[in-house]
Amino acid sequence: MHKSTIRGAAAVMLSLASYAASAQQKPVDIGFIGTLSTPAGYIGEDERDAFMLAVKEGGGKLGGVPVNVRVEDDALKPANAKQIADKMVQGGVRLFTGINFSNVMAAVGPTVLNAGAFYVSLNAGPSNFAGKACNPNYFSVAFQNDSYADTAGMAANELDAKRVVIMAPNYQAGRDAIAGFKRTYKGEIADEIYTKLEQADFSVELARIRSLNPDAIFQFHPGGAGINLTKQFSNSGLADKIKMITPIYSMDDRMLAATGTAGKGFYLSSLWSADLDNPQSKHFVEAFTKAYNRAPTAYAAQAYDTANLIGSALKAVDGDITGKPDDFRNALRRADFPSVRGKFKFGPNQHPIQDWYLLHIEAGPDGKLVYKNLKVLARDHTDVHAADCKMP
Repeated sequence: MHKSTIRGAAAVMLSLASYAASAQQKPVDIGFIGTLSTPAGYIGEDERDAFMLAVKEGGGKLGGVPVNVRVEDDALKPANAKQIADKMVQGGVRLFTGINFSNVMAAVGPTVLNAGAFYVSLNAGPSNFAGKACNPNYFSVAFQNDSYADTAGMAANELDAKRVVIMAPNYQAGRDAIAGFKRTYKGEIADEIYTKLEQADFSVELARIRSLNPDAIFQFHPGGAGINLTKQFSNSGLADKIKMITPIYSMDDRMLAATGTAGKGFYLSSLWSADLDNPQSKHFVEAFTKAYNRAPTAYAAQAYDTANLIGSALKAVDGDITGKPDDFRNALRRADFPSVRGKFKFGPNQHPIQDWYLLHIEAGPDGKLVYKNLKVLARDHTDVHAADCKMP
């Protein structure tokens, strides 16, 4: 046989072998533990749907690597989530995401990280994982909890609110939110009110606020609690006298639809809005709306970014997380993916450095309530806890 023919046949055989190996590549398991039930279940639904949108766009792959996303509902119960995480870790899962609430993250984080697995957060950003307890295998794609609140403090300053009541649930993210707001707000705190995580009736708190007569309220109540609070705030008549300042997570798109006109006039701090002028954001809004027949929330935007970040790192190691953990970690740190936020990078504690915006809820041309992006509140904003992180 002619040498060139032999070489050609060998090349074809190698190509076929490479193709066969690629076709038979074992999917990477991703543990997606999220809140899919309770009144906050729509949040987990948005996060799951946006994450899976990225997988579907990749033909069942992220970064060209086949993935098996194992979705489980934590029901907003830390014990449930820990039990699920324990079972997944024991089953060999080495990559996790999905948790929305910080109290649930507190239960799951140690299980995942102590096993040498990776956790890439699409929402929860408790302060401990950003500071002294930072971990090389923990990444936050969304924010550190203080960030949506310290930027809300900046918003209160911009709006010339001299006297403010601050209110949040008494759990990790709520306490982080209160601390963050107080860090940047320059006026007087009229009162500091802590509520229950799944509280439904806020009549006592609203009566207290009425008696204090502040210029504004800062509150952080995501999901069903925030919907109830907004309706009761509007019905109380206080909305005509007092400005409401919240993170986007206390009046997201789904909450806005559920509260009718009650959210009109709210001022919001946000890391993303659907009108951002960059190609990835425009693609995401169009693709999500087409796939699910509803507008994406900021939760969904963060989850989509998380999936694409993970994809960029999986591609760098050809899906070999366990064999190349250092390379996988370094690929995550590079954040070499198209973000819906336009620009995105990690700080030294593996939490985002990003812009935050001031949004206002007002009636659009058709009378429907919309978010109007008023201005950039903070450019290249990071969290204060990064200084306490001594990353190995």
